[in-house]
Amino acid sequence: MQFGEYLKSLREERQLLQREIASILQMDMALLSKIERGTRKARREQVIAFAEAYNIDPKELDKRWLVDQVMEILKDEEDPKGILKVAEEEIKYIKNSNANS
Repeated sequence: MQFGEYLKSLREERQLLQREIASILQMDMALLSKIERGTRKARREQVIAFAEAYNIDPKELDKRWLVDQVMEILKDEEDPKGILKVAEEEIKYIKNSNANS
């Protein structure tokens, strides 16, 4: 499920209207609608606001937002799993280098 779809499901679970969430977030309702439909990407600072509005863990929502960003980058690549594996190895290397510094 893409990030916008997830936000929409959270809103619907809570039986809230778009205009109610838009008001809480001080966001234009049209922008909220575009984010939920996936035609516009939420900014990272908006993720925290969404987490507060829906009373959920900001770290978990941030993970979902990051996954959406990664998916957008990798969706047309021939070997997304291979790319992710190399990225994971690089992250481990960096963390080990920083820990040994």
